[in-house]
Amino acid sequence: MAITVLFALSLNVITGFCGQVSLGHAAFYGIGAYAGAMLTKAGWPLLAALLPAAGLAGFIGFLVGLMSLRVRHDFLAITTMGIAFLFVGIVRKQEWLGGEIGISGIPAVAFGREGLLLVAVACAGIFAAVTIYLKRSWMGFAFDSIADDEDTARILGIDVPRFKLWAFVIGTSGAGIAGALYAHHVRYIGPDSFGFVESVTVLAMVIIGGIGSVWAVALAAAVLSVLPLWFQFVDDYKLLIYGLLVFAVMRFSPNGIAGALQNLKRRPR
Repeated sequence: MAITVLFALSLNVITGFCGQVSLGHAAFYGIGAYAGAMLTKAGWPLLAALLPAAGLAGFIGFLVGLMSLRVRHDFLAITTMGIAFLFVGIVRKQEWLGGEIGISGIPAVAFGREGLLLVAVACAGIFAAVTIYLKRSWMGFAFDSIADDEDTARILGIDVPRFKLWAFVIGTSGAGIAGALYAHHVRYIGPDSFGFVESVTVLAMVIIGGIGSVWAVALAAAVLSVLPLWFQFVDDYKLLIYGLLVFAVMRFSPNGIAGALQNLKRRPR
Protein backbone atom coordinates (compact mmCIF):
# COMPACT_ATOMS: atom_id res chain seq x y z
CA MET A 1 0.00 0.00 0.00
CA ALA A 2 2.77 2.45 0.93
CA ILE A 3 4.72 1.69 -2.26
CA THR A 4 1.63 2.17 -4.42
CA VAL A 5 0.84 5.47 -2.69
CA LEU A 6 4.37 6.69 -3.41
CA PHE A 7 4.08 5.55 -7.04
CA ALA A 8 0.73 7.33 -7.52
CA LEU A 9 1.94 10.53 -5.85
CA SER A 10 4.95 10.61 -8.17
CA LEU A 11 2.66 10.55 -11.22
CA ASN A 12 0.45 13.18 -9.58
CA VAL A 13 3.34 15.66 -9.75
CA ILE A 14 3.55 15.27 -13.54
CA THR A 15 -0.11 14.86 -14.43
CA GLY A 16 -1.91 16.43 -11.48
CA PHE A 17 0.28 19.44 -10.79
CA CYS A 18 1.68 20.24 -14.25
CA GLY A 19 -1.04 18.81 -16.48
CA GLN A 20 1.32 16.56 -18.48
CA VAL A 21 -0.47 13.29 -19.22
CA SER A 22 1.95 10.37 -18.93
CA LEU A 23 1.03 6.86 -20.07
CA GLY A 24 4.49 5.42 -19.53
CA HIS A 25 5.14 6.10 -15.86
CA ALA A 26 5.64 2.41 -15.08
CA ALA A 27 8.87 2.53 -17.09
CA PHE A 28 10.47 4.78 -14.45
CA TYR A 29 9.06 2.52 -11.74
CA GLY A 30 10.85 -0.34 -13.51
CA ILE A 31 14.09 1.63 -13.89
CA GLY A 32 14.18 2.17 -10.14
CA ALA A 33 13.35 -1.49 -9.49
CA TYR A 34 16.08 -2.82 -11.77
CA ALA A 35 18.65 -0.30 -10.49
CA GLY A 36 17.86 -1.10 -6.85
CA ALA A 37 17.92 -4.87 -7.47
CA MET A 38 21.24 -4.77 -9.34
CA LEU A 39 22.89 -2.63 -6.68
CA THR A 40 21.77 -4.76 -3.74
CA LYS A 41 22.84 -7.92 -5.56
CA ALA A 42 26.23 -6.23 -5.92
CA GLY A 43 26.42 -5.80 -2.14
CA TRP A 44 24.83 -2.39 -1.58
CA PRO A 45 22.38 -1.97 1.33
CA LEU A 46 18.87 -0.95 0.33
CA LEU A 47 19.03 2.51 1.89
CA ALA A 48 22.20 3.28 -0.06
CA ALA A 49 20.63 1.97 -3.29
CA LEU A 50 17.53 4.18 -3.08
CA LEU A 51 19.36 7.37 -4.03
CA PRO A 52 21.05 5.99 -7.20
CA ALA A 53 17.73 4.38 -8.22
CA ALA A 54 15.96 7.73 -7.84
CA GLY A 55 18.81 9.53 -9.62
CA LEU A 56 18.81 7.18 -12.62
CA ALA A 57 15.02 7.31 -12.97
CA GLY A 58 15.11 11.11 -12.63
CA PHE A 59 17.85 11.41 -15.26
CA ILE A 60 15.92 9.27 -17.75
CA GLY A 61 12.83 11.32 -16.88
CA PHE A 62 14.81 14.49 -17.68
CA LEU A 63 15.73 13.06 -21.10
CA VAL A 64 12.12 12.05 -21.77
CA GLY A 65 11.01 15.51 -20.67
CA LEU A 66 13.42 17.10 -23.14
CA MET A 67 12.01 14.97 -25.96
CA SER A 68 8.44 15.81 -24.91
CA LEU A 69 8.78 19.60 -24.77
CA ARG A 70 7.51 20.06 -28.32
CA VAL A 71 4.39 17.91 -27.94
CA ARG A 72 1.22 18.42 -25.92
CA HIS A 73 -2.01 16.72 -24.89
CA ASP A 74 -2.73 13.60 -26.99
CA PHE A 75 0.68 13.64 -28.66
CA LEU A 76 2.39 13.82 -25.26
CA ALA A 77 0.34 10.86 -24.03
CA ILE A 78 1.31 8.83 -27.11
CA THR A 79 4.99 9.78 -26.69
CA THR A 80 5.09 8.70 -23.06
CA MET A 81 3.16 5.53 -23.91
CA GLY A 82 5.99 4.64 -26.28
CA ILE A 83 8.46 4.90 -23.38
CA ALA A 84 6.69 2.06 -21.57
CA PHE A 85 6.90 -0.22 -24.60
CA LEU A 86 10.51 0.82 -25.23
CA PHE A 87 11.56 0.00 -21.66
CA VAL A 88 9.97 -3.45 -21.73
CA GLY A 89 11.50 -4.17 -25.14
CA ILE A 90 15.00 -3.18 -24.03
CA VAL A 91 14.85 -5.18 -20.80
CA ARG A 92 13.64 -8.31 -22.62
CA LYS A 93 16.73 -8.25 -24.88
CA GLN A 94 19.37 -7.63 -22.20
CA GLU A 95 20.65 -10.84 -20.65
CA TRP A 96 22.54 -8.96 -17.94
CA LEU A 97 19.15 -7.64 -16.78
CA GLY A 98 17.66 -11.11 -16.73
CA GLY A 99 15.99 -10.90 -20.14
CA GLU A 100 12.60 -12.57 -20.34
CA ILE A 101 13.20 -14.42 -17.07
CA GLY A 102 13.83 -11.31 -14.99
CA ILE A 103 15.89 -10.96 -11.83
CA SER A 104 15.29 -13.36 -8.95
CA GLY A 105 17.03 -13.88 -5.66
CA ILE A 106 17.03 -10.20 -4.74
CA PRO A 107 18.63 -10.07 -1.26
CA ALA A 108 16.37 -9.62 1.73
CA VAL A 109 16.86 -6.34 3.54
CA ALA A 110 19.02 -6.51 6.64
CA PHE A 111 16.38 -4.92 8.87
CA GLY A 112 13.65 -7.45 8.02
CA ARG A 113 10.12 -7.14 6.65
CA GLU A 114 9.02 -4.86 9.48
CA GLY A 115 11.93 -2.54 8.75
CA LEU A 116 11.07 -2.52 5.04
CA LEU A 117 7.53 -1.55 5.97
CA LEU A 118 8.79 1.38 8.03
CA VAL A 119 11.11 2.50 5.22
CA ALA A 120 8.29 2.33 2.66
CA VAL A 121 5.88 4.25 4.89
CA ALA A 122 8.58 6.84 5.67
CA CYS A 123 9.40 7.31 1.96
CA ALA A 124 5.71 7.68 1.07
CA GLY A 125 5.17 10.14 3.92
CA ILE A 126 8.23 12.22 3.08
CA PHE A 127 7.31 12.36 -0.61
CA ALA A 128 3.74 13.34 0.28
CA ALA A 129 5.04 16.15 2.52
CA VAL A 130 7.39 17.31 -0.24
CA THR A 131 4.57 17.40 -2.80
CA ILE A 132 2.29 19.31 -0.41
CA TYR A 133 5.04 21.88 0.13
CA LEU A 134 5.70 21.93 -3.62
CA LYS A 135 2.03 22.53 -4.39
CA ARG A 136 1.96 25.56 -2.08
CA SER A 137 5.28 27.01 -3.28
CA TRP A 138 6.04 29.36 -6.16
CA MET A 139 6.89 26.29 -8.25
CA GLY A 140 3.45 24.87 -7.53
CA PHE A 141 1.79 28.07 -8.72
CA ALA A 142 3.85 27.86 -11.91
CA PHE A 143 2.74 24.24 -12.38
CA ASP A 144 -0.90 25.27 -11.92
CA SER A 145 -0.61 28.00 -14.53
CA ILE A 146 0.95 25.59 -17.04
CA ALA A 147 -1.77 23.02 -16.38
CA ASP A 148 -4.53 25.63 -16.82
CA ASP A 149 -3.23 27.31 -19.98
CA GLU A 150 0.30 26.76 -21.19
CA ASP A 151 0.22 29.57 -23.77
CA THR A 152 -1.02 32.13 -21.24
CA ALA A 153 1.63 31.01 -18.74
CA ARG A 154 4.31 31.57 -21.39
CA ILE A 155 2.94 35.04 -22.19
CA LEU A 156 3.03 35.94 -18.49
CA GLY A 157 6.76 35.18 -18.42
CA ILE A 158 6.80 31.70 -16.90
CA ASP A 159 9.64 29.52 -18.18
CA VAL A 160 7.36 26.67 -19.29
CA PRO A 161 10.07 24.23 -20.53
CA ARG A 162 12.04 24.54 -17.30
CA PHE A 163 9.06 23.83 -15.05
CA LYS A 164 7.94 20.92 -17.24
CA LEU A 165 11.38 19.38 -16.85
CA TRP A 166 11.26 19.91 -13.09
CA ALA A 167 7.91 18.10 -12.96
CA PHE A 168 9.29 15.16 -14.93
CA VAL A 169 12.46 14.93 -12.82
CA ILE A 170 10.64 15.09 -9.47
CA GLY A 171 7.89 12.69 -10.54
CA THR A 172 10.18 10.10 -12.12
CA SER A 173 12.60 10.23 -9.17
CA GLY A 174 9.73 9.36 -6.84
CA ALA A 175 8.75 6.49 -9.13
CA GLY A 176 12.36 5.24 -9.02
CA ILE A 177 12.29 5.08 -5.22
CA ALA A 178 8.96 3.24 -5.30
CA GLY A 179 10.37 0.77 -7.83
CA ALA A 180 13.43 0.01 -5.71
CA LEU A 181 11.21 -0.64 -2.69
CA TYR A 182 8.91 -2.83 -4.76
CA ALA A 183 11.82 -4.95 -5.98
CA HIS A 184 12.84 -5.71 -2.40
CA HIS A 185 9.28 -6.30 -1.32
CA VAL A 186 8.58 -9.05 -3.88
CA ARG A 187 12.28 -10.05 -4.35
CA TYR A 188 11.64 -10.85 -8.01
CA ILE A 189 11.13 -8.52 -10.96
CA GLY A 190 10.53 -9.14 -14.64
CA PRO A 191 9.69 -6.99 -17.68
CA ASP A 192 5.98 -7.84 -17.46
CA SER A 193 5.79 -6.13 -14.05
CA PHE A 194 6.31 -2.67 -15.56
CA GLY A 195 4.29 -2.66 -18.76
CA PHE A 196 1.62 -0.41 -20.17
CA VAL A 197 -1.09 -1.92 -17.95
CA GLU A 198 0.73 -0.73 -14.80
CA SER A 199 0.99 2.79 -16.25
CA VAL A 200 -2.74 2.88 -16.96
CA THR A 201 -3.54 1.46 -13.53
CA VAL A 202 -1.62 4.14 -11.65
CA LEU A 203 -3.14 6.84 -13.88
CA ALA A 204 -6.58 5.49 -12.96
CA MET A 205 -5.68 5.87 -9.28
CA VAL A 206 -4.75 9.52 -9.83
CA ILE A 207 -7.98 10.21 -11.73
CA ILE A 208 -10.20 8.44 -9.19
CA GLY A 209 -8.54 10.22 -6.28
CA GLY A 210 -8.69 13.64 -7.89
CA ILE A 211 -6.04 15.03 -10.22
CA GLY A 212 -3.77 17.40 -8.30
CA SER A 213 -4.99 16.47 -4.81
CA VAL A 214 -2.28 14.89 -2.66
CA TRP A 215 -4.40 13.35 0.09
CA ALA A 216 -7.15 12.09 -2.25
CA VAL A 217 -4.69 10.44 -4.64
CA ALA A 218 -2.95 8.80 -1.67
CA LEU A 219 -6.33 7.54 -0.38
CA ALA A 220 -7.37 6.16 -3.77
CA ALA A 221 -4.01 4.45 -4.28
CA ALA A 222 -4.12 2.90 -0.81
CA VAL A 223 -7.65 1.52 -1.24
CA LEU A 224 -7.22 0.31 -4.82
CA SER A 225 -3.90 -1.38 -4.03
CA VAL A 226 -5.50 -3.70 -1.47
CA LEU A 227 -8.92 -4.06 -3.12
CA PRO A 228 -7.90 -7.22 -5.04
CA LEU A 229 -6.61 -8.72 -1.77
CA TRP A 230 -9.88 -8.06 0.02
CA PHE A 231 -11.93 -9.44 -2.86
CA GLN A 232 -9.91 -12.27 -4.36
CA PHE A 233 -12.74 -13.23 -6.71
CA VAL A 234 -12.48 -9.89 -8.56
CA ASP A 235 -8.72 -10.03 -9.09
CA ASP A 236 -9.11 -11.26 -12.68
CA TYR A 237 -11.45 -8.33 -13.37
CA LYS A 238 -9.28 -5.66 -11.75
CA LEU A 239 -8.78 -3.63 -14.92
CA LEU A 240 -12.48 -3.82 -15.74
CA ILE A 241 -13.35 -2.49 -12.29
CA TYR A 242 -10.76 0.29 -12.56
CA GLY A 243 -12.18 1.23 -15.95
CA LEU A 244 -15.72 1.38 -14.60
CA LEU A 245 -14.56 3.49 -11.66
CA VAL A 246 -12.77 5.94 -13.97
CA PHE A 247 -15.88 6.14 -16.17
CA ALA A 248 -18.10 6.79 -13.14
CA VAL A 249 -15.73 9.44 -11.76
CA MET A 250 -15.49 11.31 -15.08
CA ARG A 251 -19.28 11.17 -15.48
CA PHE A 252 -20.41 12.12 -11.99
CA SER A 253 -17.38 13.76 -10.32
CA PRO A 254 -14.71 14.92 -12.79
CA ASN A 255 -12.50 16.05 -9.89
CA GLY A 256 -12.51 12.59 -8.31
CA ILE A 257 -12.92 11.82 -4.63
CA ALA A 258 -11.56 15.24 -3.66
CA GLY A 259 -14.15 17.02 -5.80
CA ALA A 260 -17.01 14.87 -4.51
CA LEU A 261 -16.13 15.61 -0.88
CA GLN A 262 -15.83 19.33 -1.61
CA ASN A 263 -19.31 19.28 -3.16
CA LEU A 264 -20.69 17.56 -0.06
CA LYS A 265 -19.18 20.28 2.14
CA ARG A 266 -20.76 23.04 0.06
CA ARG A 267 -24.29 21.66 0.11
CA PRO A 268 -25.11 22.34 3.79
CA ARG A 269 -23.74 25.87 3.41
